Amino acid sequence: MRCPCTSGDTYEACCGPILDGTIAAPTAQRLMRSRFTAFATGDAAYLLRSWHPTTRPAELEFDSETRWIRLDIIETTAGGPFDSDGVVAFEAFYREGATRGSMRERSRFVRENAGGKRAWMYVSGTLES
Repeated sequence: MRCPCTSGDTYEACCGPILDGTIAAPTAQRLMRSRFTAFATGDAAYLLRSWHPTTRPAELEFDSETRWIRLDIIETTAGGPFDSDGVVAFEAFYREGATRGSMRERSRFVRENAGGKRAWMYVSGTLES
């Protein structure tokens, strides 16, 4: 099965090991891809784990009508394996019944110690038009 993040890799070679905690996302972009996959598969627990504690909501609810179908990375600023912060701009495409749409966001990530290891975390996002 191809990974929902549309990297072209299989789920097992891409976001699967990140979502199940086998490996940490090495870059902010890989964390963004894994978070899209979590939205596409309904993995609220992973989304909350990968959200910075200062901005994380208490819980997440998914809209059962929304199906996330494609992710396009538009731009990445910093967020590499040796950086401590980064920004990823993306467009995520969805379907809600017969309606198709997309949303664009510029997301901010930080890399900090979490659970005894350095990990990328989502901090916040700004919707773009």
